[in-house]
Amino acid sequence: MTPDDVQCTSQERAVLDLIDPDELVELTCTLVNTAGENPGGTEQRTARALEHAASERGLLARSDVVAPGRPNVDVDLTVGGPVSDGPGLLFLGHSDVVPAGPGWTRQPYSAQVDGDRLYGRGATDMKGGLAAVVIAMSALRRSAVELSGPVRLSSTVDEEDLGLGIRHLTARGLERNFRGCIVAEPTDLQTVIACRGDAYLEVEITGVPAHSGRPADGRNAIDAAAALLTLVKQDHEKHTRVTDPLLGSPTWNVGKIEGGRATSMVAPSCHVWLDRRLMPGEDPEQIVSELRNTVDEAGITGDGISVDIDITMSMPGFRTDGDHDLVTTVHDAVADVGGAASIGGWTAACDGGFIARDHAVPTVVMGPGGLNDQAHQVDESVSIRELTQAARAYTLTALRLLSC
Repeated sequence: MTPDDVQCTSQERAVLDLIDPDELVELTCTLVNTAGENPGGTEQRTARALEHAASERGLLARSDVVAPGRPNVDVDLTVGGPVSDGPGLLFLGHSDVVPAGPGWTRQPYSAQVDGDRLYGRGATDMKGGLAAVVIAMSALRRSAVELSGPVRLSSTVDEEDLGLGIRHLTARGLERNFRGCIVAEPTDLQTVIACRGDAYLEVEITGVPAHSGRPADGRNAIDAAAALLTLVKQDHEKHTRVTDPLLGSPTWNVGKIEGGRATSMVAPSCHVWLDRRLMPGEDPEQIVSELRNTVDEAGITGDGISVDIDITMSMPGFRTDGDHDLVTTVHDAVADVGGAASIGGWTAACDGGFIARDHAVPTVVMGPGGLNDQAHQVDESVSIRELTQAARAYTLTALRLLSC
């Protein structure tokens, strides 16, 4: 699709003409090449590259250190005029990527272009989305169009692990009012209006060791863990009987289990890592309280067996009304640039839930690339056409939401 094919006004077209797909590809490649694997806490290079890219385009970039070598980055497009202090538009992204892992047929951190595809770890999740936002903000700045409020990109660290960056941002505050937030995660340009949350639970079961020749002398922590996991499975199956049309249902997953000391011993301990996907409004503390009560009522605890449950990470879900002007504006902008416009929900989780819950900012997710077929995959890639459509859709959304 050429700029002439975009459905927009002449003023909007003039701004979109400032978006250079080659510049967008170059910036995406630069960000991919900075790596930033997490776990590992190595987002520093990506943050610096993002700051440099913003600054050289006349945008205001500033870092906010979350932990040593791990800065969040805010990029601001400030606008002049008498109404420029009005509510703005917030874009949200993250600078970390999951580890590349084995099996790649290309170098994961040496971005390559092959036809319409740009390959590299993070091309889809979510260096492409970050680049598209920066290029959109650059076009808005160069056009000198008057907007009713600022446009900001907040890029956080640690999204792929424990969410240190978004928690830091939420505690600091947004400092401005925003009409809406667009999370630039990969959705194949679908406008996602509802998103599940997530909680990590660590369960420590303690028993009593004994010789395996006399197992009755001990209390087996692995047996207790098995009984607990049966309860978790039953709760999972109960939830799946009632599904939300956009989000499905709450789910449990047993991610990892470790226990015991030796084959010839009654296991004195067992550690279980659980993932609980949350519906909007669900409280992890309440879920843990209910699990503890269920475990106690089932007779698993006592007589030498104890169970401790800790929440090590939680991320809220969110839901935005489908009729909200943020939703309709984003959806229509995608359609007007030739993207595959639709409205849906996400069974994954993202940082946007914090913005919706803690700051009451209407939030959607919309970005280039595929969550299910590219994100976290071997030979991850993103369509250059879709990257360009995303940058154009972000630009149109800002123009239409913040028109004076």
